[in-house]
Amino acid sequence: MLMINIVFVMFLLGLLLGFVGAGGSGFIISILTVAFGYPIHVALGTALAAMFFSSLSGSISHYREGNAMLKTGLIVGLAGAAGAWISSGWSSYIPEDRLGMLTSFMLFASGLALWLRLILVSRRPAGSEIQTVILGEGLRYWVYALLIGVVTGMLSGLFGIGSTPFIQLGLMLLLNMPMRYAAGTTMLVIIPIALAGGAGYMRIGYLDLQLLLLVVIGTMSGSYVGAKFTKRVPAIWLKVSMVVTPMIGASILWM
Repeated sequence: MLMINIVFVMFLLGLLLGFVGAGGSGFIISILTVAFGYPIHVALGTALAAMFFSSLSGSISHYREGNAMLKTGLIVGLAGAAGAWISSGWSSYIPEDRLGMLTSFMLFASGLALWLRLILVSRRPAGSEIQTVILGEGLRYWVYALLIGVVTGMLSGLFGIGSTPFIQLGLMLLLNMPMRYAAGTTMLVIIPIALAGGAGYMRIGYLDLQLLLLVVIGTMSGSYVGAKFTKRVPAIWLKVSMVVTPMIGASILWM
């Protein structure tokens, strides 16, 4: 019965995540810990590993549509994987109550970062092209790309969050990447981060493979359905939902 309940709740959560276009690892962590009583370390490892599957399908779609920059995605993603692998081991040294509080704080910060991203997008001219001055082969490009990857990867590995808004902000602000490419490239970046972070949690015994399967089945099926509503509601509803969703997850963790 527990397994059925988890799949059903994850399906409902997937509807919301598919609608707002988010990975939702923070929300998954909140539900697994508060509603089903899983230790937060296990919830973190499971949520992070689950992102691999959702990001894989999303990145393939973006790449086919020409929205993902492969080179930048690989550089940032591999740097992020290193950061996630290292920081995933640090979480075992943080007490559960303190880790829950820190993860909640990061979810609130994610909501604020999403709000900032929306402001940046609204101020950029439509159809702006990639600024090749920053996206070139110079030292500045490599430093910024590696910095974005390591920092966001460490955030993901330590707190189990996807760091999607932080990655997108880094690509847009430091590499001057237009939103269209930042969104698609971010999906590519998350793949190695989620894989390395999940493997890191498995290494220290905090990845429940059966729970991971239930979460993936529920969220991916729900996301498929939820994505169909994205273009069928007013844009303001979607923007508000994108910002509020991680904050709701943070509020649940405080319960």
